[in-house]
Amino acid sequence: MGWTKLNFDGSCKETGQGSIGGVLRNHNAEFLFGYAESIGKTTSNIAELAALRRGIELVLENGWNDVWLEGDSKALVEIIAQRRLVKCAVAQGHIRHINLMIPELNNCIVTHIYREGNRAADKFAQMGHKLKKPQIWRGNPPLEVLSIMHEDAEGKVFLRRC
Repeated sequence: MGWTKLNFDGSCKETGQGSIGGVLRNHNAEFLFGYAESIGKTTSNIAELAALRRGIELVLENGWNDVWLEGDSKALVEIIAQRRLVKCAVAQGHIRHINLMIPELNNCIVTHIYREGNRAADKFAQMGHKLKKPQIWRGNPPLEVLSIMHEDAEGKVFLRRC
């Protein structure tokens, strides 16, 4: 009760063009808002970090204090949760900013979710590739995400093939 969940995702095309996206829901899995943005040339790891950073910024701007952060990049989740060091200077900048924001929250957990469970955030990230400027949706998700949101709320499971 009272927690907000942020699912975030970064995307990077073969051209190197990146985008970010995420979705925030309340404890009843109801849509609060989503975000998407094109971020230019980057790597998939930097896109993931940028998606998390932007998501936390939006969480703080909206005054949510008990937050569950969830992404499908296991390596990134481990870097944040275990405070691991990285060599890349760009990544270090994002991580430093993220680590400064997290203590501003009352309660925060960071977990990994498989790609199949992160479909809404992935959809927002894919939408980001088509945007000329950052976009935020409040109250109602865009039509492209609506069916995914309903399936998530119903607990629909998608199995991965081995």
